[in-house]
Amino acid sequence: MKIPKVLLIAGLLSLSAAASQAQVIVRVRPVAPRVVVTRPVAPSPRHVWVNEEWRPVRGRYVYSGGYWAAPPRAGARFIPGHWRATRRGSVWIPGHWM
Repeated sequence: MKIPKVLLIAGLLSLSAAASQAQVIVRVRPVAPRVVVTRPVAPSPRHVWVNEEWRPVRGRYVYSGGYWAAPPRAGARFIPGHWRATRRGSVWIPGHWM
């Protein structure tokens, strides 16, 4: 089945619009709470500790705790989340595997 080019482009545009709406832009970055994190024992030697980071929830950022994660493939490394400045304010770029 061949998909008409117009439908394919419309689908891609709607996906990119949905992804851009998931970001929350702030003028003043929220301050991370001061907490002492005690890491639990790693589930396996493969697991990597992912530090605490921000996640957008209903139009604002919520600080979420760290956790152990298994790399999705051999040699993968975790790139921590960070703030990115934009013309309208700052947006949190979540951590991801590379």
